[in-house]
Formats: sequence, C-alpha cells, structure tokens
Amino acid sequence: MKIIYSCYGGTHSSPVAAAIHLGRLPDDRIPSPEELMKTDYYDKVSADIKGELLHCGEDKWGNQVYILGRGSCDPVIIARVIRAGFALNGGRPEETLFIDTLPHVNWKMRLGGYLSRVAAWVGVGRPLVIRGTQQAYRNLMGLVKGVQEDLWMKVKEENNGRSRR
Repeated sequence: MKIIYSCYGGTHSSPVAAAIHLGRLPDDRIPSPEELMKTDYYDKVSADIKGELLHCGEDKWGNQVYILGRGSCDPVIIARVIRAGFALNGGRPEETLFIDTLPHVNWKMRLGGYLSRVAAWVGVGRPLVIRGTQQAYRNLMGLVKGVQEDLWMKVKEENNGRSRR
C-alpha cells in the first residue's frame, strides 16, 4: 500500500503525520521543538516542490509512506490523479491511501508556515509554526491512529482470508 499524507505546502502537518505513522515522533506526548525540527522535511520544503511525492519510509506493515504538498488543489482531484498515475505505471490504484492533514492545521501553523516558508521570515515564522504544530499534535496523532487502525483491520482481514483457504 502507498500511504500519502497531504497538506498545503508539504512542510508541516503532512511530515508530522508521516513521522507519527512511522514511529519517529512520540505517540504519548507532545514533541519538543527540537524533535519537530529533526523531523524529515519539517519546515524545510520549498514551494517549488509542491506536487512531488516525497518518500518518508516504510511502516511496520510494509506500506510505503509519502508526503505531498498540493497547494490549493482539491484533495479529491489530487487523489484521483495520483491513483491514475499509479495505474498507468502498472500499480493498483486501490492500494493507494490518500490522507488530507489540512483539516487539522490551525491558524498558527498557517501563519507561521507562510512567514517561514513563503516570506522567508524564518525567525518569526518558525517559532509560531512550532507552537501551532504542538497545539495541533493530538489531532494529528488521532488522524494517524485512525489510519493505522484501518490498516491493522485490513491486515487481519487478509490474514483471516488466507487461513480459511
């Protein structure tokens, strides 16, 4: 399965969600600013790579985890395009899970992200986006836990189907 966490810029909520998914950020507490800054792609992605899938790793079930900055494009349309791309390359579109992290972004993340990444006022924007990320963290963690529970149920169903044969 290909799991794609997507947000506006691909530099804050989607890298954090991917890191939670991969076990690189804690699931029992809010991470420190230092932990967030060590997260792959966090507050490091430039606007010119919007639309590119960035590989983050493989989860414990063997799924490939990616992030995607999609700009203002409709997430439903982007998911369809990505699935079509996988199909054109011989993949199975139904093995693509697209997760929109943007509903979990708060105003501090939006403003701080804009100031840090677009306006290049990192000294002002980064502390604000970090605080916003810490405030949104439990919601992002809940999103990821829901995705992981769905994946676990799918694995159990597949294993039960195999054992009945």
